[in-house]
Amino acid sequence: MVFYVSQPSANLLLDSEPLSCKNDTFNFKKPSARGFPIMYAVIQTGGKQYRVKEGEYLKVETLPVEAGEQIEFDKVLLIQNDAGITFGKPFVEGGKVTATIRSHGRHKKVHIIKFRRRKHYMKKQGHRQNYTEIEITGISG
Repeated sequence: MVFYVSQPSANLLLDSEPLSCKNDTFNFKKPSARGFPIMYAVIQTGGKQYRVKEGEYLKVETLPVEAGEQIEFDKVLLIQNDAGITFGKPFVEGGKVTATIRSHGRHKKVHIIKFRRRKHYMKKQGHRQNYTEIEITGISG
């Protein structure tokens, strides 16, 4: 029995010709899946990286901003639009993602149990992580 594994996204980037390389930013031309470009970005916030697109709702680590206000993320690692893919080293120069704060809340409880059998030892603990729910309103760069 023979299995073939293909990685079209990796091959697509390797086979593409770079359009330009200036200021440590690489641009690749990537065809879209359905004939129209898909615009998305990869941002960094709260020590994590998120792939976002316009109109998407997302739960990120708590941000010190009131609900209903606008926020801008300037730590943009990658932007893909109709011009192609732009990688930053480490961030895209002039890249910006704007979002609206929808709400603040807490995730479901995570239960932590330490247990030693036959030793009359058991510890239980719970944790709820705070989050901020945002709506992505714009990607530029």
